[in-house]
Amino acid sequence: MAAEHRRQPAPVVRPAVWETYGPADLSSVPVFCGGFINFGYWKAVDLEGPLSEGDRLRSERDLYRHVLDAAAPRGGRAVEVGCGLGLGCALALEEYGPAGITGVDVHPQQLQRARDVNAALLEAEPHRLRFVLGAAESLPLDSGRFDCLYSVEAAQHFPDLAAFARETARVLRPGGRVAVASFFTVDGAPAPADRLAGLLQTFASGLDIARSVGQLADAFTDAGLVGVRTVSIGAEVWPGWDGWLARHWEPGTWPRNFRAAWEQRLLDYYLVTATRP
Repeated sequence: MAAEHRRQPAPVVRPAVWETYGPADLSSVPVFCGGFINFGYWKAVDLEGPLSEGDRLRSERDLYRHVLDAAAPRGGRAVEVGCGLGLGCALALEEYGPAGITGVDVHPQQLQRARDVNAALLEAEPHRLRFVLGAAESLPLDSGRFDCLYSVEAAQHFPDLAAFARETARVLRPGGRVAVASFFTVDGAPAPADRLAGLLQTFASGLDIARSVGQLADAFTDAGLVGVRTVSIGAEVWPGWDGWLARHWEPGTWPRNFRAAWEQRLLDYYLVTATRP
């Protein structure tokens, strides 16, 4: 797999992303226990009782499983864009049987953490797992070499969705699948950027970027992908995420506004899929 790596200059990392995923190390924050950095897919968790760390970890892993079921990496070559600590790559490798997984992340510190966390797996599976530094808009990968590309809760940080879509189409082989899960503004929501900045610090700081789900869908279509589909999975994300946040944040604090933004039909969580013809 080493021959696939295309040498490129180190990517530019936006300041909010650099701080959050570098010195601040978001993966060490208690709400992201287990090292996965996502809000979780809570369909299999009983939300009526107290939530445990085991429930939280299951939700994080189940979000990956939901995306990987759609991406269909079994037996093929897969790439994860925004791989973080690489735990999703490890899950995919162990449960879905791909020929190989390449994890791409824009932050060099995150990439080093991924290599450290997965050191044993990298040693045991050197031809099936690797991590490379790169931006979603300029992937350091050869064209037409991957059977699927997936991304879990990273697209809200990508500064250029159109460039990401073009790169996705470039690296996928004909028939290859893409599956992206993240939170986007609801199509047609009025003044979403200003309203989200008033509700949520991550949007006010520029860490998260307010774009509608339709913008990603249109970008995939414009890049030549077909069968583009957007599905809301908010009902399986927001109530569980808010229930977990309640262990750490009081009502009225800004993180609890994620659910409020969903209930106001301003923000939602989506799975977006498409195929390269």
